[in-house]
Amino acid sequence: MSGFCFELLTTDVRARTGRLSTAHGVIETPSFMPVGTAAAVKAMTPEAVVETGAQVILANTYHLMLRPGAERVKRLGGLHSFMNWSGPILTDSGGFQVMSLAALRTVSEAGVTFRSHIDGALVELSPERSVEIQDTLGADIVMVFDECTPWPVEEVVAAKSMRLSMAWAERSRASFAERPGSGLFGIVQGSVYDDLRRESAETLVGLDFDGYAVGGLAVGEGQKTTFQVLDSCLPLLPEDRPRYLMGFGKPADLVGAVARGIDMFDCVLPTRSGRTGQAFTRRGAVNLRNARHAEDPRPLDSACSCPACRNYGRAYLHHLVRTGEILGSMLLTWHNLHYYQDLMAAMRDAIAESTFDAFAVDFTAEQAMSDIEPL
Repeated sequence: MSGFCFELLTTDVRARTGRLSTAHGVIETPSFMPVGTAAAVKAMTPEAVVETGAQVILANTYHLMLRPGAERVKRLGGLHSFMNWSGPILTDSGGFQVMSLAALRTVSEAGVTFRSHIDGALVELSPERSVEIQDTLGADIVMVFDECTPWPVEEVVAAKSMRLSMAWAERSRASFAERPGSGLFGIVQGSVYDDLRRESAETLVGLDFDGYAVGGLAVGEGQKTTFQVLDSCLPLLPEDRPRYLMGFGKPADLVGAVARGIDMFDCVLPTRSGRTGQAFTRRGAVNLRNARHAEDPRPLDSACSCPACRNYGRAYLHHLVRTGEILGSMLLTWHNLHYYQDLMAAMRDAIAESTFDAFAVDFTAEQAMSDIEPL
């Protein structure tokens, strides 16, 4: 489609670099998307998110349809203008949030009926309505409506859920109104069952989507199982389309998934951890609530150029966290997002230089070092 295209640039075994062009800019992959569920990345301004190196963010159909409403956002100039973000935006279809409602929802072939968590109002969400909402918001990357299969799950239940999602994917494809610079991604489902993942991937490839996501993971199955699923299903997806692993994960998760051919990620972990006193560094995660930081003047990570590392010591960050100051959440969130973007940039460089295996070995060794030692 005009204005929306993916160019595969380099490969190093299965790891890839690429360039995804959209109406609102280019995404260099592998890429990590900060999560801005309700049109805001928590504890961050859009300008601060840009300074971390982020190229694209994620917003959520379910939350925005309930408040403030997609039509209102459109009247106010669209989601990019509304939240002052000029780069690309991917909108999750709402399937994961609907799954989490459990007792408040009713699922049928037509779609999902649920009670709003805000005011209890009865709401209906179908594949057609989900795509319409994302179009109304002005998303650059639209996701098909799917049912995120819970974990653990028996194969017969996973099969029924996957086939429902495939039927919804076909309806999403049919209802997608192509706009210059926008694209529609299919979502591979099937839980941990290889035969179901294969059936799902083959169905979606037959529908010819602009990109392909792997969904239904990072729901409790564990890293080893996640990687096994990726090993089996990624070879089934077209090499000339972007591959997106939804809701995943810790730094080591990202490195392992990139090694298997994933191009795009999102996860609430760096922002949520920042609000709870946890920072990610070259030498693993650091809990700023720990008393051992109370008189430590060192930066979180001497190699990091974020404001938290450049201007403040661990003792002050510890103080902010222990006293519940909002500034602590802001600085640690900024640091975590900056760290994630630095990690993605380092992986892109390693792949381009055909040194990714060595990078992964060094990354693992450094993560295992103690952050107490001088950085």
